[in-house]
Amino acid sequence: MADFSRLPGPNADLWDWQLLAACRGVDSSLFFHPEGERGAARSARETSAKEVCMRCPVRAQCAAHALAVREPYGVWGGLTEDEREELMGRARHRLVPATAAVGHRSTGHP
Repeated sequence: MADFSRLPGPNADLWDWQLLAACRGVDSSLFFHPEGERGAARSARETSAKEVCMRCPVRAQCAAHALAVREPYGVWGGLTEDEREELMGRARHRLVPATAAVGHRSTGHP
């Protein structure tokens, strides 16, 4: 489930990019898999969804939104669920504790 605490507020300016999306008016089943879909059928559907995304003028905003809210389902900004999960995993592995980032060594003192 998406992390709703990460969603921006109801300010229309924050969501206006969606009005320009190439997927507006396209059947949402192209972007979200039915239960149990696997293999070649899933791959073909995702490829078709990505084709819509590749011609979309707001693809970058869409992908950024899906990553920011950790959207767990569907194709967003040309990224599948698995691709977003992989990107988020890579980002987590690049994080460095603040103490290591500033060269701080623990001395046992607060």
